[in-house]
Amino acid sequence: MRALVTGAGGFVGRHLVSRLRSDGWEVTGLTRADADLADPVAAARAVAAADPDVVFALAAGRAKATAAQRAATVAVNTSPWLVDALPDRCRAVVRLGSSTEYAASPHPLAEDAALEPRGFFGATKAAGSLLLQAAAAERGVRAAVLRAFQVYGPHDHPTRLVPVVLAAARTGATVPLPAAVSRRDWVWVGDVVDACVRAAVADDLPGGTVLNIGTGVQTSVADLVATAEAVTGRRIATAAGAHPGRDWDTADWVADRSAAGRMLGWEPTVDLAEGLARTWAAT
Repeated sequence: MRALVTGAGGFVGRHLVSRLRSDGWEVTGLTRADADLADPVAAARAVAAADPDVVFALAAGRAKATAAQRAATVAVNTSPWLVDALPDRCRAVVRLGSSTEYAASPHPLAEDAALEPRGFFGATKAAGSLLLQAAAAERGVRAAVLRAFQVYGPHDHPTRLVPVVLAAARTGATVPLPAAVSRRDWVWVGDVVDACVRAAVADDLPGGTVLNIGTGVQTSVADLVATAEAVTGRRIATAAGAHPGRDWDTADWVADRSAAGRMLGWEPTVDLAEGLARTWAAT
C-alpha cells in the first residue's frame, strides 16, 4: 500500500510515518522542506509524484501574525488543491482535524455538535474539513475527518504543555499556568495514529465521515501537573496566572468517543498516567 503523509515532519506525522513503515506500507512523507503546501502548483506536483493509494492529510499551519502568514495558514489548512491532485488509484483521504473546530461545551462533544471554531486555527481547520468532504464527494474519493482532542506523547514540540511540565520536573524550572481553570481531553499520540490507520483501511466507512478521537476523560492543567509529579517522583513548581492562556482554553473540553468505537473499533489504550510515564522515559 502506498501512502502519502503531509505534515510528515510534525509531531503526529513522524509517529504516523514510523507506524506505517513498521506495518509494511510504502510511505512518502511530505514536509515543508519538500514542498510549499501554500503553493497549489508545487503541492499538486508533490501529490502526483507520490501516486498514493491513501493520503493522510496532517499538515497544519498556525502562523497568524501578519496578513501573509494568515493567507499561508489558510492555504495549508484548507488544502483546496488536494483532491484534484489525487491519482485515480487513490482510495481514501484521512484528514487529521481538530477539536477546536467545535464550540466549547459543558458536555462531551459528539460529531453532530455545531461548528463554532475557537480561534483562527480552529476556523481554518473547520473550513478545510468541509472543503475536503465536498470535494471528495464530487470526485468519488472516500474521505474521513478525525477530530483529535489534545494529543501528547514523546517528541512533541518543546513549547507545548506536556514537554514543558516534564522539562520542569527534570530541571526544576517553574511552569507558568493560566489563572482560569483549563481542562483538556488528553489522547496518546499512538492511539491517534492507530485511528488514522484504521480509518484509511476501513473501506466500509462512509465517505465524509467525521469521528472524534479522544479518551472521554478530561483533566485540568493542575491535575496533569500532579500526575506528572507522581509519575516522575519529582516536585514541579507552578506559578498560577503567569501564563496568558490560549484562545481555545475552556473549563470543559472532552470527547464523546462512542462513534469511533462503533465505526472503527477504536478505543484509547493508554491513559494519562501511563502516557506521561512513557513520554518521561523517552526524554
